[in-house]
Amino acid sequence: MNDIETRLETKVALREALQSYDGDVKQQKVKEKIEQLSQLNPIVNPTHSSLLESQEWLLISAPSFPQGEKLSNGKYAYTLGRLAFNMFEPTNLKLVIDSVRQPVVLLGEGEKRSHDIVVEFSIIDELFPPLKGIVRNLGVCYPADNNALQVEFTGGTLAPQKGEDLSIWKDIFVQPKASKKGLKEKLMSVFLKVMFGLVPPQGMNTETGEISFTMKRSPKGRLEVLYLDEELRITKGEKGTVLVCERH
Repeated sequence: MNDIETRLETKVALREALQSYDGDVKQQKVKEKIEQLSQLNPIVNPTHSSLLESQEWLLISAPSFPQGEKLSNGKYAYTLGRLAFNMFEPTNLKLVIDSVRQPVVLLGEGEKRSHDIVVEFSIIDELFPPLKGIVRNLGVCYPADNNALQVEFTGGTLAPQKGEDLSIWKDIFVQPKASKKGLKEKLMSVFLKVMFGLVPPQGMNTETGEISFTMKRSPKGRLEVLYLDEELRITKGEKGTVLVCERH
């Protein structure tokens, strides 16, 4: 069997393992297939490759946001605060992630590319109507070396999905003037403002329902490209988080 056939067979096996284990990359069978593919990476110097670019990379492994809860249907639930630096109220609103997408395009500044993380979610909190929304964590990336990307996050937005009731959306997400955050959350907000020059939401766009925040001093991280080809991308973050994405 040649390398091309081996890669195809291993990619099929990886997809099957991810489906069997609800995207959990910590499962041994999934880890084995990722390791095998990383040894078969067909692209030399992947951070300089045009194959990194796609209008939509779709995450097919489990989401990597902190403190998630796996539901009985295999999907993952989080609070709104965990998706975006606790920037949007109500931070404790319970959501289920429907998809995580990432458009990666050149920005016209050498090899700098967009690195937005677009999370489509549905509200599953019993205290609120079941609306659908989108959190977009805004970022950029560029080669740190031939195999790793430097990633910087610059802010984020929260908006309703198309067709949602804007009046109900406003009732839920209009940001309170006097925050009801606990002491721990307030201290974290001060820390983020000092460290990253974080500018919290200043209000809602009443026509679109969008709320946004910015970071003047971007938090940075490195992302190692383990595997890249015409249809699959596997990356590993500084803390060991592995993400498997499929080109759509």
